[in-house]
Amino acid sequence: MRQIDWREHIHWDPAVLAGKPVVRNSRLGVEFLLGLFAAGWTSAEILESYPQLTPETLRSIFAFAAESLREPSCYAVTLRGR
Repeated sequence: MRQIDWREHIHWDPAVLAGKPVVRNSRLGVEFLLGLFAAGWTSAEILESYPQLTPETLRSIFAFAAESLREPSCYAVTLRGR
C-alpha cells in the first residue's frame, strides 16, 4: 500500500473553522473526525454518515495526525487524575 499524501485531502483556511485543519472542500475538521474514531465510530459508519469522504480521506487524517506528532512544536499533554 502506498503512503498517502495528506496534503491532497487536508488544508487550512482562516475563513473556515477558525483556520483549523479541515477536509478539503468541506467544513469537516480533522479534530472532529478523529473524535468520532475516539468515540468508537468505525470507518464504515463515518463514510456512511459523511458520503463526501472516501477511505483515502480517512487515511489522510491519520497520516496528518502522525506527521503532526513528529513535529517538534507538538507539546506534551498532562493527564489529570492519573
